Amino acid sequence: MYEKKIPKDHSCGIVVTMEVIGGKWKPCLINWINKDIKRPSELTKLYKEASRRVIQRQLSELESQGIIYKKNYQEYPLKSEYYLTELGKTLIPLIDTLREWGNSHREEIFDENNLNS
Repeated sequence: MYEKKIPKDHSCGIVVTMEVIGGKWKPCLINWINKDIKRPSELTKLYKEASRRVIQRQLSELESQGIIYKKNYQEYPLKSEYYLTELGKTLIPLIDTLREWGNSHREEIFDENNLNS
């Protein structure tokens, strides 16, 4: 795995939080897993612009950080599902606040005169 050359300052709570939710799809994945979309194939289909590899990598990172866990079922056809851990559930109020902020300020940020859209 890639090792970063400049170590992060984990004494800052914002750095720690961004380390967990800083991936492009991570907050969305946490949100959907919380809303009972748990199978890897379902999660991948939600974001057609993201490759399966990218989604899988972000799921793996969330799993290694203890935010989600993967349950494999020994049945045919084989299936697996992701669930939030107790630690992951503590992120839901933050994810909800991010969604509400984005919904409230979408037009201000992406109006037709703004070049950031």
